[in-house]
Amino acid sequence: MSFSRWWTETTATLGDHVPLPLAALLLVAGAALVAAAWYTFPAWVPRRLPRLRLPRLRLPRRRRRPRPADAPAPVVPAPRDGEEELPAAVHLSLADRLAAEGRYAEAVRERLRAMIRELVVRRLVQPQPGMTVLEVVSAATGARPQVGPPLSAAGAIFSELWYGRRPASAEHDRRMREHAADLDRVLTDRPGDGTRP
Repeated sequence: MSFSRWWTETTATLGDHVPLPLAALLLVAGAALVAAAWYTFPAWVPRRLPRLRLPRLRLPRRRRRPRPADAPAPVVPAPRDGEEELPAAVHLSLADRLAAEGRYAEAVRERLRAMIRELVVRRLVQPQPGMTVLEVVSAATGARPQVGPPLSAAGAIFSELWYGRRPASAEHDRRMREHAADLDRVLTDRPGDGTRP
């Protein structure tokens, strides 16, 4: 059957059941609806279309590295539960032992703990749980601006290793020792009298 014959028979059958003026009116109304929908296209489409939910396979999750914008502020390494505040010398000896074992990231952490402990002993910083490295630096530089550069540099190394998840090396430990020595020089320098102990 050709298309023209099918069209003729379909319209004849339709004409037997629906009067021709009503069929023409329905066609014009349908065309007007299609034109209005075309003209206002984005407004009537839902913003979120329903999605077909398929069962998901449970694959082991890989830990993704946080993007810099998502990265949390580095938190100062605090003593573990039940652990008392140790003197800076204990942290330094532990850092030396960890560095000798090749555990450089942990050595860097202990050196930062020793630096912060020294600031607490000298009452330049009032420690609080969950304090970030930036908060320690701003509190210490508020009390004594000269401690800012070595402390900021040490905090940057700590953040790079522990939050940037970079592999630690002996170079990181060496630089951390230098920053700790710089901080010690600043803290032991007595302003005003020009002498160093």
